[in-house]
Amino acid sequence: MRRAGSVVAQILLEISDLVKPGATTADLDLFAQTRTKELGAKPAFKGYHGFPATLCVSVNEEVVHGIPSKKRILKDGDIVGIDFGVVLDGWFGDSARTFPVGKVSHEAEKLLEITEKSLYLGIEQARPGNHLFDIGYAVQNFVESHGYSVVREFVGHGIGKSLHEDPQVPNFGIRGKGMLLKPGMVLAIEPMINAGKPEVRVLSDGWTAVTVDKALSAHFEHTVAITEQGPEILTRV
Repeated sequence: MRRAGSVVAQILLEISDLVKPGATTADLDLFAQTRTKELGAKPAFKGYHGFPATLCVSVNEEVVHGIPSKKRILKDGDIVGIDFGVVLDGWFGDSARTFPVGKVSHEAEKLLEITEKSLYLGIEQARPGNHLFDIGYAVQNFVESHGYSVVREFVGHGIGKSLHEDPQVPNFGIRGKGMLLKPGMVLAIEPMINAGKPEVRVLSDGWTAVTVDKALSAHFEHTVAITEQGPEILTRV
């Protein structure tokens, strides 16, 4: 899983250079698909329950599962969430980052900062002896203290030989509740945080989830192994 995670991390790092005004979301997807093959892996998302692309690319008020398109051109001030996974030798890696496009507003900048920080606060709780909902509690407590809201409809998940495995890993919860965390578990921890209200809806394409109030949304994710020494991030360069 370290190898799969390394491929995901490397390609997301390379994509960051392509996220600029004038690029299409399809451009980013084609790049990821090509690089995945070059690095000896396969896209985890393409064909998953019929999803048509290598990347999920979600812009501004889109929360998750945006479908790349040649018609969707990034512009200065956008924020773009890129969710990406691969399978390598039967093992999966999954990660997401939300990137600023050009110069973004202070509001957008702060949302990205708080969402990314919440991810690492959640990861810090992924230790033997802690409980599953300690992760979500850490995320929720932090982002709500800054006036943001946690998406309820979509959550993190276990990951290994399949892209989505048990348990579900919500970004909210009561501290001390949920299953006991043990060494050897691997979780995809992924806060999805809205600048406005938590409610989302899915568009007519059957995939793209957007905020109901059209407020900005950000998404950060890492694949994290629980070890005796604490959390190990498998999708970090």
